[in-house]
Amino acid sequence: MSNYNYAYHVDIVTKRYFHGVDNYDMNLILDCFHDDAVLKEMTSNTVHEGKDKIKDMFVGLFAAHTRIWHGNFVHTVDVREHAICSQFSVEVTAKDSGELTRYENCNRFYLQDGRFTRVFVYMSGSNLLK
Repeated sequence: MSNYNYAYHVDIVTKRYFHGVDNYDMNLILDCFHDDAVLKEMTSNTVHEGKDKIKDMFVGLFAAHTRIWHGNFVHTVDVREHAICSQFSVEVTAKDSGELTRYENCNRFYLQDGRFTRVFVYMSGSNLLK
């Protein structure tokens, strides 16, 4: 049995990854990923392979928004398979227009040795992760 229990899976997703995103903390975000991790936005089939490409994606997201918030989480954790599915609400405020956009999204995270190897993002609106 892995040392990565239910609480660990929820913690890496909420208190590390999404906390990092909401607070524009690139180091905290990237520490959640293996160097060769893949993040795929499924709705538009956008793929970011490797930590450097994932970083570039977040640089663009941060540059386009003055506020990012994730909350209202519902998690399903498979400790044996080292995976967590997280359903959540998102609010983003566009830097150029000040417009607030809301999403209801779902991410599937796969972990190895306590970090993300693959992340699949399902968005309810247009792709913010280009």
